[in-house]
Amino acid sequence: MSQTRAIAVTGIGLVTPLGFGVVDSWAALLAGTSGVRPITRFATDNLKTRFAASVMLPEESGGRFVSAADRLHAYAGSAAEEALAMAGLGGRAGFPGPLVLGMPPIEVELPDRLALLARANSADYAALTTAAAAEPALAQRTLMMAAPSRLAARFGTRGAPISLTTACATGVTAIQVAMEAIRFGEADCVLCISGEASIQTEALIRFSLLQALSTRNDSPETASRPFDATRDGFVMAEGAACLVLESAAHAKARGARPLGWVLGGGEFADGFHRTRANPDGSTIVTAMQRALDDAGIGPQQVDYINAHGTSTPENDKMESAGIHTVFGATPPPLSSNKSSIGHSISASGAIEAVFSLLTIRDGMLPPTINYTTPDPAITLDVVPNVARAARVQRVLSNSFGFGGQNSCLVLGAEP
Repeated sequence: MSQTRAIAVTGIGLVTPLGFGVVDSWAALLAGTSGVRPITRFATDNLKTRFAASVMLPEESGGRFVSAADRLHAYAGSAAEEALAMAGLGGRAGFPGPLVLGMPPIEVELPDRLALLARANSADYAALTTAAAAEPALAQRTLMMAAPSRLAARFGTRGAPISLTTACATGVTAIQVAMEAIRFGEADCVLCISGEASIQTEALIRFSLLQALSTRNDSPETASRPFDATRDGFVMAEGAACLVLESAAHAKARGARPLGWVLGGGEFADGFHRTRANPDGSTIVTAMQRALDDAGIGPQQVDYINAHGTSTPENDKMESAGIHTVFGATPPPLSSNKSSIGHSISASGAIEAVFSLLTIRDGMLPPTINYTTPDPAITLDVVPNVARAARVQRVLSNSFGFGGQNSCLVLGAEP
């Protein structure tokens, strides 16, 4: 891999259902801890799924409503502060590069809509519009560019911030946009953040209507069970991750020590279905192969795969078939972080990229917990239930989104 194409990672930050910060989140992941628990943020009476992997803020104590937009800002800001401090860029007048933010769509949530309804004293659209006009803060909070603009101002990034969303592939897409900006000389370094804060009533109902969620209400902590024969759906989650990405030359010039390297990325989308990817796995095969080609390596040079592994019956089977197509009969070991932290959708790819870098740094493969019943259709080494020591130089990290938006990264110990 040419050092002109490899991208240095000089700082990382995490907010996950396992804890605030890299140290706590990583230790809990290796210990096989589950961050899934019953939902307390809102009433779940009569809902089919009543649990999630939430990240609760101190401001939410006592049942106080904190909007998804404000929670997204809190998670993303916390992860960025940690990453900047690690990179030696904290406390500066401003970050010397642009911001790329991967995020979910932001909407006016049910509590805000009910408050508008009460203020308007009518369900008439004109009356609701008049009531909303008297609440400029609500409009500002729910604008798509509000989140990146707030973060750009907070950290003093340069140029116009970029926000993007590609469903479950968002976190990796954000990293790839940042990579290309550095590769093409448009930036020397990029503050790359992805966050998710969608555990709210309507989002839960929507995914439930898609029959995508686990309904294991009697045992939430064991509900996320990727690749297991008894899997019944994914678990909604939230959190954030931040990576400070730099060109090798920029990192060297300021004396920064890379934590690891982004060696390559690959994307491939299909138009098979609005929410489903092509079940034959052909599109994810192309995404994985493009990532390997971009990194300039072959499948045999990958030591570990950070699987997408959502715990849905169809996705896990498709991913298994795709991995065998690329890697043959005996792929490298793989595991799914989602078994512990659930599926943080827009943030998941970035969180898993950070965990992949930590896997390389510490030589420890995080486990796929809740694995009790092997699926005869999935013949993979999923590092079941217990973390494993291993020499890891390169990791393939997979993110496969709703509607066939597929993105993969190759991360390594050296450029």
